[in-house]
Amino acid sequence: MAADRTAQAFVIGYDISDPRRLLRVHRRMCRHAAPLEYSIFLLVGSEADKQRCLEDVGELIDPRADDVRCYALPARGFQGRIGRASLPTGILLTGLPAAIA
Repeated sequence: MAADRTAQAFVIGYDISDPRRLLRVHRRMCRHAAPLEYSIFLLVGSEADKQRCLEDVGELIDPRADDVRCYALPARGFQGRIGRASLPTGILLTGLPAAIA
């Protein structure tokens, strides 16, 4: 499917109740997406990439105690930040698809 290859941005966040599972989930998420905060990630990829990520993480969680959520970001939506920068002054995050940057 050609539509499945279109890059899109997703924000994925989680709340994991067990510290050991939390660490495992964080490490696994780092394979798929860029951490924005400890439990908030930005995944830029296709729908299939998102599904792979969620399936991979889904194997590690306890669905009765943990919560994983994924939100698609609009291609031309507002993007802003308040507070301390996540990157040092002079360092810019690039590499996002033009439709998202």
